[in-house]
Amino acid sequence: MKFQPRASHFIDGEYVEDTNGAAIEVIYPATGEVIARLHSATPAIVEQALNSAKNAQAAWVALSGTERGRILRRASDIMRERNYDLSVLETHDTGKPIQETTVADATSGADALEYFGGLAASLTGEHIPLGGGDFVYTICEALGVCVGIGAWNYPTQIACWKGAPALACGNTMVFKPSETTPLSALKVAEILVEAGAPKGVYNVIQGYGDVGASLVSDPRVAKVSLTGSVPTGRKVYAAAADGMKHVTMELGGKSPMIVFDDADIENAVSGAILGNFYSSGQVCSNGTRVFVQKGIKEAFLKRLSERLAHAKIGDPMDEDVSFGPMVSENQMNIALGYIEKGKAEGARLVYGGERIERDGYFVQPTVFADVTDNMTIAREEIFGPVMSVLDFETEEEVMARANDTEFGLAAGVFTNDLTRAHRIVAGFEAGTCYINTYNLAPVEAPFGGSKMSGVGRENSKLAINHFSEMKTVYVSMNDVEAPY
Repeated sequence: MKFQPRASHFIDGEYVEDTNGAAIEVIYPATGEVIARLHSATPAIVEQALNSAKNAQAAWVALSGTERGRILRRASDIMRERNYDLSVLETHDTGKPIQETTVADATSGADALEYFGGLAASLTGEHIPLGGGDFVYTICEALGVCVGIGAWNYPTQIACWKGAPALACGNTMVFKPSETTPLSALKVAEILVEAGAPKGVYNVIQGYGDVGASLVSDPRVAKVSLTGSVPTGRKVYAAAADGMKHVTMELGGKSPMIVFDDADIENAVSGAILGNFYSSGQVCSNGTRVFVQKGIKEAFLKRLSERLAHAKIGDPMDEDVSFGPMVSENQMNIALGYIEKGKAEGARLVYGGERIERDGYFVQPTVFADVTDNMTIAREEIFGPVMSVLDFETEEEVMARANDTEFGLAAGVFTNDLTRAHRIVAGFEAGTCYINTYNLAPVEAPFGGSKMSGVGRENSKLAINHFSEMKTVYVSMNDVEAPY
């Protein structure tokens, strides 16, 4: 099989296999073909990976931040040089079109390695002078062994978004990718070793939920970073809390996108497309509840339908294709089930709504209008190419409705009234907000959610706080007084 790795796991700088683990079949979503077979980590593999990370950490943190940063930046350069090959692998792992993976996946991972590589040498404490000559200084310290648990929609990016800040701070990592997309993280580990990372600094093991659970509960682990669903996040957060581990949770969403009647319709339609149909709708921050002011609703729907008709659906390795399959048969069936619920509950089907009759797991880009707040498709995260368009009349009304959700990952507004735009984003109950654009996630900016959508932030300088802790040292220059 063309995409078969040398072994299932990457531990202590080399590929490792244990065929006693449960089989993991890697399926190309565009055809349903099995393109690789791997094995889930056995307890022996988990033990080997954690020991490797634990043993490597002391020497890694002993390097200067400049030295660690140099390795991360070198890995970034290698990743950029191999962007096309990594993108081909990502396309086969996820089904996303090659025109998308070449600009949004390995490149985003490389950005993270470069950014945190550049920050590594700057991770210092501070000097705090006190009265009478005493002073305090602080030390930014690594946490130790970190566990990363990835989702299947951006496997290369997530492997780097978690690995880069962890390694920059002097931690080591055991990363478990999703069993649906297990291939790309192995290449990240390979590249880091090639760039000069010592053996054991970044390890990758495969597995189902039981493997993730065993990593999270292990006492050698100081930090857990998860990208996944809210139900999974609840379980991981609870298990991590039992050991008082540091956590970052980047979970799901049902994000609102508000389009006022003074918005540029072309830009608003573009934002709605990016916020609903990029990666076939399989993006956690998607703005899947599109609130359109009544005055432009029909014009918005008409232009949206016209532009969706130009989506080129087909072989994701065709560089002209702009819309690919869903990641798996299971995920496709989940999306189709929600489409049927939308029809049954009275939403008006404006576009799409069917499985595409071809090999693979293709679902048409789908738009429902006249959606009400209590419909299932407006309440639950679908993680597929299904947009719900809801009407509104006033700003006060739409803000209350936009925030009426347990989620709080992202939110966006389209308007030419910038005073209103800033007022709207100030009122959003969401961690990542957009004005007149949607779903951009540069490494320089914090990314993450509020409410049930997560804890902590990925990217930016804030991520450093989640992979390190501050030690405070009080220095007395005076005699010590005591009451007796």
